Amino acid sequence: MKQLAKNKLLAFAVILVAIQLILAVGAPLFAPYDPMAQSVARRLRPPSELNWFGTDQLGRDVLTRILYGYRTSLIACLIAVGIALLAGGALGLIAAYYRGWLDRIIMRVMDVLFAFPVMLLAIGIIAVLGPHTYSAAAAIAVVYTPIFARLLRGPALVLCESEYVAGAKAIGASDARIIFLHILPNLASVILVQTSLLLSAAILVEASLSFLGLGTQPPTPSLGLMLSEGRNFLMLSPWSAIFAGFAILFLSFGFNLLGDALRDTLDPRLRGQS
Repeated sequence: MKQLAKNKLLAFAVILVAIQLILAVGAPLFAPYDPMAQSVARRLRPPSELNWFGTDQLGRDVLTRILYGYRTSLIACLIAVGIALLAGGALGLIAAYYRGWLDRIIMRVMDVLFAFPVMLLAIGIIAVLGPHTYSAAAAIAVVYTPIFARLLRGPALVLCESEYVAGAKAIGASDARIIFLHILPNLASVILVQTSLLLSAAILVEASLSFLGLGTQPPTPSLGLMLSEGRNFLMLSPWSAIFAGFAILFLSFGFNLLGDALRDTLDPRLRGQS
């Protein structure tokens, strides 16, 4: 709370992300209509008192579908980044702690995954699993696993050489105790910042996959899918594509800004510059 009071950028980022999370979680409460309800008579209408963001090609309320689209995108991205953090973080810590042949094998596998372009690897995984929201989440998780592994391995190598880790080994502490109680807590700031930044990137990847028809499938609301459907009607009614695009922008911008603000706040080298 003290840092929030001092750092206005961090406070703004937290408020922006919190508002979007509240809108996503409370979509059934805030949405004025059913996201699946169609009205052919009111298709492609501009913003009005009844439909603040207008309607799409099937007469569905754009504002309602954006609120539910927030929920879809956040669920997919939180699952993806959470799995990547657990898998990649565990592999990075194991590689740093035990080193030797285990370190070489783990990091070479991570290098192979890291060598593939993000979208190409994600599309290849979805081609095997089939297009679905959770397939997109699994693809993003695989893509970001090597990022967490490489990110945590570096500082973990330094921590493994520290005196307090050597002291814990000397008194007979188990490997699990050393990793979870002595090494992992000192990586909390790195994990927090990178998770926020990768959530921002994951939102764009999930929206891109849905835009290509490889992520969330209709009629489930999705920001990328709304953008894809709205581009066919830009000359008649651009509102669906415009507002869906801005929703993706604000969602990604919020987490990216939060990650930058957390990095400036938690990094002692940058704290005095903020």
